[in-house]
Amino acid sequence: MNLRNNLYQAAERLLSPPVTYTSNLASLGMFVFQRTTLPYTGLKRSSKWRHPSGSRVGARPVSQFVGPDDQTISIDGVLYPEITGGVPSLDQLIKMADEGDAWPLIEGNGYLYGNFVIEGIDESRSYFMHDGTARRIEFTIELKRRDPDLQDLAQPRAVE
Repeated sequence: MNLRNNLYQAAERLLSPPVTYTSNLASLGMFVFQRTTLPYTGLKRSSKWRHPSGSRVGARPVSQFVGPDDQTISIDGVLYPEITGGVPSLDQLIKMADEGDAWPLIEGNGYLYGNFVIEGIDESRSYFMHDGTARRIEFTIELKRRDPDLQDLAQPRAVE
């Protein structure tokens, strides 16, 4: 009886369709970074704080903490358009950057970094096919944190 159950379970595993998991690495607004769009290989965050200083006679300068300064995130990766996402995914991010809006950046595990504008996108193409299509595209996306102003929150936005 036990052998029969094991055989049925093995046959069931072989005949059932494979389970596919879509892993969302992160999202910037409605754009989702995943293997089929822009799988990134590195994310670097840089945070700074402001400490302006004033000169004093006969002593070291005095400084005062006045708050956080710029926070930037750099996302880099490599695309293989035959396997992963390609130029359309980069073009979608370029369109988002053209709007100039701040988008929430959320990791796949739910961690919210904050709202970021896209400051720049660099891409480097190599290993070309006979028609000029790149087989490898390296990219870097530069993001800068922008906290919403109270005036921005109060004004209604037009829906397109």
